[in-house]
Amino acid sequence: MNLKLYVNSEFSSPYAMSVFVTLKEKGIPFELAALDLNTGEHQQPGYRDLALNGRIPALVHDGFVLTESSAISEYLEDVFPAPEYKAVYPKASQQRARAREIQAWVRSDLMPIREERSTLTVFHQPATQPLSPEARAAADKLFRAADKLVNGENLFGEWSIADTDLAMMLQRLVHSGDDVPAKLKDYANAQWQREPVQQWLALVEKAKLAAR
Repeated sequence: MNLKLYVNSEFSSPYAMSVFVTLKEKGIPFELAALDLNTGEHQQPGYRDLALNGRIPALVHDGFVLTESSAISEYLEDVFPAPEYKAVYPKASQQRARAREIQAWVRSDLMPIREERSTLTVFHQPATQPLSPEARAAADKLFRAADKLVNGENLFGEWSIADTDLAMMLQRLVHSGDDVPAKLKDYANAQWQREPVQQWLALVEKAKLAAR
């Protein structure tokens, strides 16, 4: 197999991290390519003509190029199925649909949180300003939904990629010291200890050192 994953050189994209975690959890070997978005490297013809949406992440698999992180994870699940490779989605249809729902939700909603607590506040420097009323309302919405979903270490008994994505949204608030219910804070921090996430965080630290 020949797989290459394009990410940003600051390693601050939650969507790139999600695909990275999928690949690592499934045990699929791949090459990692980091693009400097600050210099517009992703807008150069070489990448712009490669990736359908011109954004990161993008996965190249034997000449097939796919963008959009959840689509990439679903593709990898289909092409590298269990039991030979670890499953990253629940087996049961309704749980699998719920996992996809969670992925779509945290990518398309809760915009005030994503604006005021960008992933730079998670991976690089915590925010110092308090949440706006709009962001607090979005946080309350997140907490209400997450409280219904989280009933143990993982959402569906066994870990799934939806755990990483939901934890990422919660970590936007945890890392900046915002009030997060203890149950959800513990869940997010436990997810953060998974080995693939720790490997991603090591790449973040390496990028920080290189930028100094």
